[in-house]
Order: sequence, then structure tokens, then C-alpha cells
Amino acid sequence: MPKIASGQIGVALDMQGCPNRCRHCYVGSLPNRRMSEDDLRWAVGRFKDHFRDASGGLVVEKLSVCSWGREPDFSDNYERLAALEAELGDGQPTRYELLSVWRLARDADYARWAKRIGPDTCQISFFGLERTQDFFHRRRGAFQDCLRAAERLLEAGMKPRWQLFLTKKILPDLGGLMKLIERMRIRQRVEALGGEFVMFIHPPALVGEGRKIAHLSATLEDTKLVPAELAAATRKHFDSERIWTTEAETVARIADDAEAVGPPYPYPSPKLWFLVAGNWDVFSNMGTTDPWWGLGNLKREPVQAILESFENDRILPLKVNRAEMLQELARRYGDPHSRRVVNDIQQHWCERYCQDAFAGR
Repeated sequence: MPKIASGQIGVALDMQGCPNRCRHCYVGSLPNRRMSEDDLRWAVGRFKDHFRDASGGLVVEKLSVCSWGREPDFSDNYERLAALEAELGDGQPTRYELLSVWRLARDADYARWAKRIGPDTCQISFFGLERTQDFFHRRRGAFQDCLRAAERLLEAGMKPRWQLFLTKKILPDLGGLMKLIERMRIRQRVEALGGEFVMFIHPPALVGEGRKIAHLSATLEDTKLVPAELAAATRKHFDSERIWTTEAETVARIADDAEAVGPPYPYPSPKLWFLVAGNWDVFSNMGTTDPWWGLGNLKREPVQAILESFENDRILPLKVNRAEMLQELARRYGDPHSRRVVNDIQQHWCERYCQDAFAGR
């Protein structure tokens, strides 16, 4: 990895954790631990001290701060923490088109607050209808939370965007989900807000928790069950006529020209984030929170050593994250005949390589 001496850097603390244990989560499943405002100040201070130059300024272009690492605004004092993020970072914190669906369903004020600070769109993920949705979230009530969240967003003048995950389990539910959109009149209600309802479907990344649901991957033949309207909306969202890629196709591309495919994990864009877990272990947003991605522990090691683990490719997945390794990964783990539809399957191979190495296989 290049030396971290400029550009935009983010520091995020997993201060409250997450109410879900989603089976697709690319971040992974960390224990929920409580971290305080003083913890956030201390952690950000450590990074700022490292990046200060002789005049006391920061050598990086921008240092952003985030009080959550998985579920946005999961803390009850989310307004206070958002203000603290702005205080500790360089200006207003980065707000993505993600909100806490759990909180939207339970806090009537939350959507109105989110509307004030922006952006005005929030993505909600669906894995299927109620039984399937709750299965993927690993908790009852998750599906109903998503429906309540969509209503709260619309009532506050915000636009819900629906992300559907393509697995074998969603296939029987696709018709019901399309009918649900009609029944809730989401298209018309978003249009009344001056926007266009966006929906799309794609396979989950098979990394983090998603590594464990590879057996649920849909095949190219399964995609024929995707409603034409949803497929068209997906092409529009991704601005591509071709929305399905099989594992066999990726294996063939790598065999033809691995350099053109590039490393399994691209350098994070537009911003490199460092996630500090509840036990102070540090990870980057390049990979997951599996143990092989750990860069060090902020309580036990200086920031310089942690960053050097990233910059100098000292951890196993970064050593593997090279185009010249792709053919070996494909040989070990790829299936040249597989019709399963995947995104970035080479990342899944990289994770399996690391998992096997950690298990001594």
C-alpha cells in the first residue's frame, strides 16, 4: 500500500455496535461493546498527533470522524455524537445515504433530524419477505422494521431506496416484494417529493459474514426469475447493460489476463477509513474485521506501527492482495464451471486463503 501522507483519512469508532447480525455483512460480526465520548476524543487525538507536522497542522488533506462503525446512529444520543464528530474532525462529518433502520422504526424524531442534516435519501436492504428477511438479519421483526422505516422516511420528506440482495432465498419472494412496492405506493410518493424511486438487485459480497452464505448464491439460470422491471431498474442504477457475472467468467478472465483484472481488493475510494473496534483493535475499510485483517491494537501499539502494518503490507490479506496472486487463488478456490452469479468473487477466494492459513491448513 502507498504511504499515508496525504489525501482523506477517516477514523471511526464502533461505539455502540449493531442491533443486527446480518448474514451478508461484509464488515463481519463483532461483539457489541460500549465506548464513551472520551474514548472517541482519545482515539481521534492519537491519530491527529501522528499526522501533525512541525507547525502543528495536519499533513493529511482532511481527517473525518465517525462515532459508529456498523449501524449508523445506533446510540440514543446520536444528535450529540454527530455534533462531536464535527467538532473533532475537519468540518461536518460525512453523511452517507445510510441510516439506522432499527432507529427509524422506533424513533419518530430520527427521520426528521436526518432530513435536516441530509442527505435526503436512505437505502433500505431487503433479502426477501418477512420470514426470509428476519432469517438474514438473525432477528425477528427486522422485516416490519424496514416497512416502518420506509413509512417514516416518506413522512419526513425523505426518499427510500430499496436494495435487494440476490440469493436463492429471495427468488420465491420477488413477486411479493414488487407487489409490496405497488401496495405502499412508494413510486408515486417519491415522485411527489420531486424524485424517482430507485430499486436494484445484486448478489451479496461473499466476505465477512457473507463468506458463510456462499452456498445460497443464485445461478445465472435463477436470474430469469428476476422481474423485468427490477432487472431494468438495476441496469439503470449501475449504468450497465450487463448486470450478472458468473464465477466461471471471472476465472476465465483471470486465466486470460490477471493484470487486467487487478488485485482482489482495490485501494479504498474515495476515503481510507480506520475502524476501531470495541476492544481497540484497528481495521481498515479495505477488508473485513476478520482477525487476519487486524492492523494492531490502539491501546497497546502506537498509531505509527498500526499504519505501517497497512502501508507495508504486513498483514496476510495485503500480502495476498496482488494481481500476480489471482491465478493461484483461482486455481485453489475458483470453479471454472460455476454458474453462480457473484460480485468480486476474487475477494471471497482471498478470504478463504486467509481463513485456511489461520487454521493451519
